[in-house]
Parts: sequence; C-alpha cells; structure tokens
Amino acid sequence: MSDGEPADGEPGTAEPVRCGVPAPGAVGLVAQAVARGVPDGGPPAGGGNEVEDPPRRGMAVTDVPVHLPFPPAAAAGQRPGGGPHGTPPAPRRAARPAAGRRVPRGDDRLREHHGPVLPGWVGVAVGALALVGCLAVFWRAGALPGVFEAALGATPRPYEGLRPTHWPPLAFLGVVALLALGGLGRGKTGHAWVLTLFGSYRGTVRRTGLNWVSPLLLRRRVDVRLRHWRSDPMPAVDAGGLALQVVVQVVWQVKDTARAVLAVEDHTEYLAEQVESAMARVLSQLPADAFHEDAPTLRDAEAVGDALTRMLAAETEVVGIDVYSAQPTRIEYAPEVAEAMRRRRVAAIDAKHRDTVLTSVVDAVDDTVHRLTSRGLVELDDYERKALVKDLTVAFYTGRSE
Repeated sequence: MSDGEPADGEPGTAEPVRCGVPAPGAVGLVAQAVARGVPDGGPPAGGGNEVEDPPRRGMAVTDVPVHLPFPPAAAAGQRPGGGPHGTPPAPRRAARPAAGRRVPRGDDRLREHHGPVLPGWVGVAVGALALVGCLAVFWRAGALPGVFEAALGATPRPYEGLRPTHWPPLAFLGVVALLALGGLGRGKTGHAWVLTLFGSYRGTVRRTGLNWVSPLLLRRRVDVRLRHWRSDPMPAVDAGGLALQVVVQVVWQVKDTARAVLAVEDHTEYLAEQVESAMARVLSQLPADAFHEDAPTLRDAEAVGDALTRMLAAETEVVGIDVYSAQPTRIEYAPEVAEAMRRRRVAAIDAKHRDTVLTSVVDAVDDTVHRLTSRGLVELDDYERKALVKDLTVAFYTGRSE
C-alpha cells in the first residue's frame, strides 16, 4: 500500500483541487505512464499505438484545433509580423520575364477583310447620267454649241447666259461625275488594293476587271502572286565556327495584305533580313562536314531546308507572308578556309578508302586460311600460319590498293 493511497473501504484524504479540476496523485501518473509505455512526463514512444487517457469524471474534454490559435506564420516557426524569431520579412522579388529570343507578334486587330468596292459599270452609268444632266443644263441656258445640238437632235435655244439658278445643279452634277469617273480602276490578276482613309485601314480589294472604289480612299497595290527570291552568297558559320558562304532560295506569297503593307515598312526587305537571320541560327547548329564519323551535317539539304522553312515561316507570319519553301542551294566554305578544308576532305576520303580496303583484305585472308585448313589441304603450326597470313595480306593489299 503506497503512502497517500487510502485502503479499501476507508475514506481517504481528498486530493487537492485546483481551479475546479481534480489533480491526479502520484500513483495515477505512474499508472498512466506505464499504460502509455513511456517514462513519466515524456512524449509517447509508441507512435500511433499509444493508449489515450480517458477523461476523468467531472472534467470536460474539448479538442482544440492547432491552427485556430496560431496563424500560418506562427505554425511555421515565425511570428505574424516577421520572419523567424521576430525578424522582418524579406521583401518579395518581382517576377522577371523569361529570358530568350521572342517571336514578334502583330496587332490582332489588323486583319485582311473585304473593302468597299462596286462593279465598274455602276460608276460608268452614274458618271454618264451626270454628264447628260450637265449637257441638259447648258442646253436650257443656250450655252450648248450648235455642233452638239445638231448631233443630239435638240432644238436650238438662244443664249441667255448662265443664271444663278443654273449653278447649283451644274455643281452637283459635276461633283457626281468626278466621283463616279474618278473612282474607276482596273484590277489586275495577281494584284490587290489595300484601301486606307486618313491612315486607317478600310479593307482589301482582290477583284479583277473594272471596279469602282471611292476616290477618297488611298489605294496601295500589292503583289499577291507566288514569288521566289534567290539570295546572294551570304556569310555564315557552322557549329565548329568555320566560315561559310550560303545561297538560299525562298518561295513565298503575301497572304495577309493588310499586315504586309501596314504592319511593316517594307515586307520584301523584312523577308530578306529574316532569311539571313534564320539561316545563321540553323547553320550554326551542325558542322559543315563530319570527316571521320557518321553524324548529321549541313550536307543534308532536306533536313536543313525543313528547319529553315519552319523557322522562317514563324518569323514572317506576323507581316502576313506565307513561306512555302526555303532551301539552301549552295553551301561552301569561305575562300580563306576553302583550300584547307579541301585537303582535309581529301585526306578523310583517302583514309576511309584505305580502311575499307584493309577490311576487305582481312576478310579475304581469313576466309582463305580457313578454307585451306578446314579442308585438310595444309597443316600449319602457329609460325607457319602467321607467315601465311602475312604473305596473303601483303599480296591482297598491294593488288587492291589502286
């Protein structure tokens, strides 16, 4: 029987009470520790197998979530107003844009659409009616020459002068005739008109034949035919830094006339400069020649052309140009390194030829010796086998060296 523990049936000494909650005795603490499998006052050692202490009679047990009394900063070991141990928080850095080359993007609102246009016969008819009206006014005023009166079969009228009532219809009919006849234009096959009004894009006319467009609109003719361009020898370098001279042929066509005219100062010059830029990026990724190994080189014109076409098409889409093909027609070394590279190429070809000849000679010697020994024609020891192999190798190699 422990001290402080009442015997069975005896009223024991009441345990001290603090704040209305009974405090367990020493025996109760030891029993709880043994039941949990840990020393007194220590944390649970059994992980998830510990036995929870049942609530005592007269005590209210309430689970309080950890995140309620503490903000997220405090739960992470920081105070609400700063970093760890009350240090001020570090200033947040602004996100920087990703580094690298950016493909230009045009104005999405600048897209080709049909412009205001009428058939040419409408302008001709309106202009003819306006001119007939002007002749009628002059005839009523008697100002029409006799030749015209006789040609038109009109009754001659005495000239009485142009009165103030004659000027308004003459002015109106004259303006109508100028607008009707001044707006006539001939649309050519393979060309288009880009219409602008005070610098604002108003549409594109691709119709051929006689058309009428308002004379107030500024017309810019654009060639929309399939075109090809062959460059002059342009400088470039390969993956090894060797100087090259490349000639490229590009097949292209204006797809969006609005962007080709208004999104760039000169779309043909822009295309030429982009060809040189894309060619320099593509050619710098591969060597011009691989002398002693089988590796991709710039001699693969199809692969190089495909890569150049894709890159050039992405660069010129912003100005309304559609690139169909960009093929290098000639890739040569620059004059300052051409002679050295020619000698190196000849040496590589010669070495490859010798290696091929030597391989065939060794195979022939091995086959000959194997046939002689397997059929029992000769019996050779190691010394004789080596001598025979040597003689056959020299004979076969000198006979095939040419």
